[in-house]
Amino acid sequence: MLSKTAEYALRAAVWLASEADHPASADQLAEVTKVPRRYLHKVLQDLVRAGLVRSQPGPGGGYSLAVASKDVTILAVVTAVAPLERIKHCPLGLPSHTKLCPLHKELDRVYAYAEESLGRVTLAQLVNSKSKIIPLCDVKL
Repeated sequence: MLSKTAEYALRAAVWLASEADHPASADQLAEVTKVPRRYLHKVLQDLVRAGLVRSQPGPGGGYSLAVASKDVTILAVVTAVAPLERIKHCPLGLPSHTKLCPLHKELDRVYAYAEESLGRVTLAQLVNSKSKIIPLCDVKL
């Protein structure tokens, strides 16, 4: 359901949330998130444009969250790079479908539920989870 771009953005955002005191270089982010460096640059620029990430050039610079992780939802990250597209009109363009047909109405309901669910979870909740599995890590650091 989520695009690869959204997945990549979430990986980067979770890492930045977990390392809030230390800006990360694009090279470091690419390595820890397993996102191709060139693609990651595009994703990071989208997150910067959305105001979720700040970019600081120069020595000691890098990328960091521009907003507290408790205030950034999964939905905000996804929306910054690849918004979920709700179904507002008949995708087939059928003139007789002045409302969504039962199929597309159900599909749109799924998208609405996904938006609602993703909007309830913050980066801080992910980073501070009690799970023994640490996001983006194979072993406890």
